[in-house]
Amino acid sequence: MEIPGAVCVVTGAAHGIGRALAVRFAAEDPRAIVLVDVDRPGTLVLADELRARHPELAVDTEVADVADPAAVRALVARAEARYGRIDLFLANAGIGGGQGLEAGDDVWQACWDVNVMAHVHAARAVVPGMLARGGGSFVTTASAAGLLTNLGNAPYSVTKHAAVGFAEWLAVTYGDQGLKVSCICPMGVETGMLRGGLGRLEGASVAAQPVLSPEQAADAVVDGLRAERFLVLTHPEVAQYWRDKAADPDRWIAGMRRFQVAIRASLEEDH
Repeated sequence: MEIPGAVCVVTGAAHGIGRALAVRFAAEDPRAIVLVDVDRPGTLVLADELRARHPELAVDTEVADVADPAAVRALVARAEARYGRIDLFLANAGIGGGQGLEAGDDVWQACWDVNVMAHVHAARAVVPGMLARGGGSFVTTASAAGLLTNLGNAPYSVTKHAAVGFAEWLAVTYGDQGLKVSCICPMGVETGMLRGGLGRLEGASVAAQPVLSPEQAADAVVDGLRAERFLVLTHPEVAQYWRDKAADPDRWIAGMRRFQVAIRASLEEDH
């Protein structure tokens, strides 16, 4: 996927991986970047930072709830009206959810709306135009939990599996028409979402594995996009875990149960 000269849209851009990717994309000489987030102050601070570093770069901000299809259609229409096209759309916004069977329907619905349907709304808004122009790049941020699981967090695990499945469907359906699709599946990255889960099974199990800075994750993502990989893994070990799971699901599940017991024991010791 080519970033130089591209018009890029990044959702969830104010913090974490989205912010790091926007900064990293800006260094790749795009034509323009549109920063999308519900956090208006955060997007404005990042926009000022990018303009100071790259005076030639056009930087726009959009305050939008990506779970709202009308808001997504509107921001896409504004970007296309200003720049004529969108070359790369990064559907990065996501939420953590939390808990297991005790999680309320509102938690499940929020995770479904942001972690899955936001990608569907974005694809509906931007993919037809890309296909009409002969191609474009649609990138989703899912999670290693979408290939494996996140202990202690059913809504997140399930919706991230769905996010991977939707990206895969897009790649199969439109790849021959010029659409390039990548699905980012990071494991532990030092973000507010990870910090918020520490002290609980969901966060402690992720923190027990290697944790990258957002900048390290962004570098790995750009490398994966350049190589036009469908699955972009910030942590190479995820590929082996995924192969192990596919080769012998029962053994993998048993191993995850043992890992869960160990993390729970460590949490009890800490308390």
